[in-house]
Amino acid sequence: MPRVAGVDLPAEKPVQIGLTAIFGIGRRTALKILESVDIEKGKRVKDLTNEEVDKIRHLIEGEYKIEGELKSEIRQNINRLKDIKCYRGIRHKKGLPVRGQRTRTNARTRKGPRKGAVALKKREIKK
Repeated sequence: MPRVAGVDLPAEKPVQIGLTAIFGIGRRTALKILESVDIEKGKRVKDLTNEEVDKIRHLIEGEYKIEGELKSEIRQNINRLKDIKCYRGIRHKKGLPVRGQRTRTNARTRKGPRKGAVALKKREIKK
C-alpha cells in the first residue's frame, strides 16, 4: 500500500480515486496530478511502480497544500474572521450556518440535536 503525504492510499481503487484520500485533493486535482506525471487514470494503486509513486509524492509535496498545512490555514482563516468580528466570524462562534442557509427549520448539522419541549419547559420554570 503506497504512502503519500502521510496517508495510505487504498490499494484496490483506481489512482484517480485513491489520491482523493489525501485531504485537499479532490477528483479534479487528482486528474491534473496524473496528467502531469503521465500515469493512466484507470490504473490501480496497487499496480503503481515505486518510481511512479515517487513522482506523485514529489509533485504533491512541491505544488499543493495538503493535510496539516491546509487544515491549519483553514483554521487560521476562521480565527481571523472571529477576531475581526465580521458576520461570518460571529456565525462560526455561535455554531450557526455561515453561508446564508435558513435556520428556522433544518440546520441540524451546525446546531446539533433538537432540544425537546422538556428543555424549553425547564427554562420557563426557572424564570
